[in-house]
Formats: sequence, C-alpha cells, structure tokens
Amino acid sequence: MKTKISVMLSSMMFLQYYIWGAWYVTMGTYMGEILKSTGLDIGAAYSAVAIATIFSPFFVGMIADRFFAAQKIMGVLHFVGAALLFYATKATNENFYWVILVYALLYMPTIALSNSVAFAQMTDPGKQFPWIRVFGTLGWIAAGIVIGQLGIEKTEGTFYVAAGVSAFLGLLSFALPNTPPKAQAEKVTVGSILGTDAFVLFKSRSFFIFFVSAILICIPLSFYYGFANPFLNEVGLENAASKMTLGQMSEALFILAIPFMFNRVGVKNMLILGISAWLLRYVFFAYGNMENSWMLYAGIILHGICYDFFFVTGYMYTEKKAGEKIKNAAQGLFTFATYGVGMYIGTLYSGKVVDQYKIATAADTASQHNWQSIWLVPAAIAGAVLIAFILFFKEKKETAAVS
Repeated sequence: MKTKISVMLSSMMFLQYYIWGAWYVTMGTYMGEILKSTGLDIGAAYSAVAIATIFSPFFVGMIADRFFAAQKIMGVLHFVGAALLFYATKATNENFYWVILVYALLYMPTIALSNSVAFAQMTDPGKQFPWIRVFGTLGWIAAGIVIGQLGIEKTEGTFYVAAGVSAFLGLLSFALPNTPPKAQAEKVTVGSILGTDAFVLFKSRSFFIFFVSAILICIPLSFYYGFANPFLNEVGLENAASKMTLGQMSEALFILAIPFMFNRVGVKNMLILGISAWLLRYVFFAYGNMENSWMLYAGIILHGICYDFFFVTGYMYTEKKAGEKIKNAAQGLFTFATYGVGMYIGTLYSGKVVDQYKIATAADTASQHNWQSIWLVPAAIAGAVLIAFILFFKEKKETAAVS
C-alpha cells in the first residue's frame, strides 16, 4: 500500500472516531446541565445509537454496498450529519432524542463504510488494518483531550466541534480512493445481515452461555457510556472528558496483549478477567471521590481490560467457534445482540436507575445523585453475570468450530 493511500486512510479513521468521541462521551452531561434532562431522557438518547446499530447493517448490506461507491455515500452521510449535529445545539429536551436518532442512523453506517474503503486498498489486511484502525482510537483520545482542555464538555460546543469535523470528513471522503459497489452476484439476505445463519452455534452450550452473558454485560456497559462523564463532573473531577481518554489509552495497550494471551490463558479465563474488571470498576466508582481520587482514575483505566478482555476476546472466540463458513454471520449476530439489543436494554434501564437515586435540589441548581447506590447496581449485575459464567461456561482451551 502506497504511503499516500496509507496517510489518507489513517486520516479518515482518525476523523471518523474523533467525531464520535467529541459528542458521545459528554452528551449525558450536556443534557443534564443545559437541557435539564432526566436520567430516562439521557438513557433514551444513548439508546438511539443502539437502535442505529440494529438498522445500519440493512443500509450497508442491502443498499450502500450494492449500489453506491462507499467513499461517496460516506461523504454525503457526513455532510448531512454535520448539519444535524449543528441542529442538535438548537434542539429542546423534547425533540433532542429525535435529532440524535436520525443522526445516529446516518453515522453508524459510516463505520462499516470506512472499513470497506480501508480494506479495499490493502494487500495484506491482517497486518495493515490494525495500523490503520489504531488511528481511530487516537482520534477518540484527541477529541476527549481537546474537549476537556477547551472546557466545553458541559456546553453545546462539543456538538459544534463534532459538526465541523464531520463536514471536513465529508469533504475528504470524496478524495478517498474509489471503492465501487460490490458485485451483486452474491445474494444478500436478512439472515446473513442479522447473523441468524449463525444460530447453529447455539448447539454449543458454552457459546450460548457466552452469548447471553455478552448481552447482559452490556447493561453495566451502558451505565459507563451514558453516565460516567456526568458522574465525574458532579463529584468535581476537572477536565473529566480529558481524563476519560485514559480508558482509550488503556484499551490500546491491552489489545496488544490479547493475541499473546488468547491461547495461553484460555478463553474462559480471559472472559472472566473481563467481567471481573466490570465489577471492580463500578465498586471503585461507588466508593471513589475527590478524597480517594485514585479510585476514580482506576475505574477509568480499567476500561482497557473491561472492553478488550471481554468484547475483543469475544469477537475472536466467536470467529474461532464459527469457522470459515459462517464467521461473518456470527460476527454480525454478536454485534446485533450486544451493541444493538443489549445496549438498548441497558441504556433505558440505566436511565431509570439514575432517576431513582436523584437527590432533590432547588430548581436553579444542578442535579445531584446518590452515585454510590447508582454504581452498585451495575456492579451487582456484573457480579451476577460473573458467577453464572464461572459456573456454567465449560469451554475447552482449544475452541473447535461448530458444524
């Protein structure tokens, strides 16, 4: 792959995830501070991304991949997305959800499209893609640092930043290498898109236990995505958005360890470490404060183990379990179930829990919450998933494909 192409693809990935990191992490804080939203309102806004995750495979698989050049449709989606992000700053609490839902329905397909553009230019995707994709993580980190340092995480400024970058990526997309629509010889079905062709994997009891655990662990995950930033701001951690990028730095570090640990430690132990990290993170958040700020930082840094050791390991386990024939369907099923169904349930439930432990304050003051009680809820869920997983997951160290 030529250096010029590599630089363009790296820039694409950097901007792709910079946009997401600029508004997503701090949206809950913005809604609470500016729109005076309830926890249920905030949870619903985050559920919009889960809904978009469910529907975006249909758009990419049945329309974008078959009829349009990937880079062109990605450019259009980012241009329209920029307008919606700008409009989000004018929305009231009553219509903010709908703006975010429409935006998410446009943004989520661009993740798959950006991957398609990248893969189409690679001669050895196994070696080249990780070096391109890591710039996405760097983009997310950069967004958090910029937002935090500008001191705008409680303001509409986050959406202005995301809108500006989205418009720039929309322009850049038209200069990306041409990625024509895929040949239509291979029939695309609903089953292949949703991954239902991989239901055969449920014949394996161990995979079924893993699959259910993955959905359930998305409930604690939703608490973090939706309410970690509001929590850290409320307890007084300065530049919380910047500090939260330590989680992405941790993620980038621990992902490098997975290939070495996957076969040595074993799938079960890797997944147990991941679930245990979720439990430990929320215990740290429950009892952490500015006097014990190390707990807050520990909870953030644990993101690397939480995400990599469960979800990244989970993708690897799913692919190895599925085998070559249905691996794409299996990955689609795992994504649909976790980031779609699991996150949707988690976002709505987390909002209800946060509202339940809201402390009444004067109308003109910021909302306060009993965060210890709030964080002990996802801790308890993670603990229950951990116990059930240890007891019922009986996978051998060497994972054989199900036929």
